[in-house]
Amino acid sequence: MSRHLSRLVLFGTLALLCVLAVADGAFFLAALLGIGAIFTGRRLLDRQGNRRRELWRWGRENARELSRIAREDRIAAPQMKRLERLQAGLLESWELLPEGYRPLLDEDVFTILGEVEGAARLARRRAALRQHLDSVDRLEISRRIESLEQDLAELEESSPLREPLESTLSGRRGELASCKDMLDGISMINAQLEDAESLLSSLRGELLALDTSLSPGSLDPGLAQLKSRVAYFRQSMDEMRRSVETLPAATTERLLAR
Repeated sequence: MSRHLSRLVLFGTLALLCVLAVADGAFFLAALLGIGAIFTGRRLLDRQGNRRRELWRWGRENARELSRIAREDRIAAPQMKRLERLQAGLLESWELLPEGYRPLLDEDVFTILGEVEGAARLARRRAALRQHLDSVDRLEISRRIESLEQDLAELEESSPLREPLESTLSGRRGELASCKDMLDGISMINAQLEDAESLLSSLRGELLALDTSLSPGSLDPGLAQLKSRVAYFRQSMDEMRRSVETLPAATTERLLAR
């Protein structure tokens, strides 16, 4: 939207300068400004071309982010590279469709790119969770819990030391429970990203399998199946984002709101 607005401003500026140049008799300059205004105006009116450029721009941004994660997180690198290749393959498959078919799938392809962006955020969140867990000595926390439990068992009910020990024990148990939640979160993200890989591969295959010898209106069953799978993709990613958002925020990155 901001890019569209900037082009609109540029078109208006060039058109105004062209008029002023004509008024001043600077016809050569006016011709140059007019050519620029015409070119900018054509880009503004070329909605389909603009959407195609926007898709590829978004795809490049996703690819850069996936590559960045791959460099920063060696464990995730192979998966990030696979996601990058799958996104590129999907866009190429969409680009190969005849002109009449692309508008029928534009919104779905935009949705897919949005979910690839979401997958990158999930990968970053997973890396942050792993980094935090690596910094926590869970075995030492477990030993401390056992020691506190033993100390409490040896104290009398009326002992003034009982309350601070119980508070400390509760805090240690909370730390251990938080670590378990993070491990569960990492497992959920792993499963979700694997599902994203599988679904992207399937969607690319279904795009390539569309019978483009028929008229677009005759492809309703195939298109409906594609759209259904894209909707499932988005729903599953949304559910995953909500699940991961319940994990402790103080130690991990917050997922950006869409």
